[in-house]
Amino acid sequence: MSLTLPSRLLSRPVPTPPLAHHARPGLHELDVGAGRPALVHVPAAWMPGRPAACAVMLHGSSGNPRQGLTLLEPHAAAAGLIVAAPPSSDYTWDRILGSFGPDVAAIDRLLGWIFERYEVAPQRLALGGFSDGASYALSLGLDHGELFPRLIALAPGFAAPVGPRGRPRIFIAHGKADRVLPVARCSRRVVPMLQGAGYEVRYLEFDGGHEVPPEVAREAVAEVTA
Repeated sequence: MSLTLPSRLLSRPVPTPPLAHHARPGLHELDVGAGRPALVHVPAAWMPGRPAACAVMLHGSSGNPRQGLTLLEPHAAAAGLIVAAPPSSDYTWDRILGSFGPDVAAIDRLLGWIFERYEVAPQRLALGGFSDGASYALSLGLDHGELFPRLIALAPGFAAPVGPRGRPRIFIAHGKADRVLPVARCSRRVVPMLQGAGYEVRYLEFDGGHEVPPEVAREAVAEVTA
């Protein structure tokens, strides 16, 4: 089925969203055709007419959109960051299982819903994730560097883009004691590969395991909102 689905994200931010009169702060749930609803949290500090920073955050294997939504907390809401969290159509993301397909289409629908209602600052749009979601964010994000100028990879296993475009700035963080995706065979290999390909990478190792500590979430939010 993946061969018949688009592997490109087509939605783009627009300066005057056509459905801006429907835009509201709060938690929104929407059907993106993945079998489970996506979640979008628009902070109370959001104001219409002011371009907002936005991060699409992807959950780990066997996770759910709620996990993706909370990856950058408690700092995202305080920073006025819109956070969107799609579901994977399987237990993990399609590229992890082989090739891009239905998850790309679901993320595109999610972006389309946001861009129709909220004015998003193009230079403060990020794709990120945790664990398998981080690997997927790197892979899909590198293929869409013209759309996502910021990539956030929290404990990634690998990066497997198909046709890289653009030059996004990349933030990677990994726990030194991670036993699920050990740092030595994951980020310590991924980071030099990306740097060797000419990407600007900020890399942070922390004392901890397969997790996202609050201080790491704070640094990730700062990367998006700066």
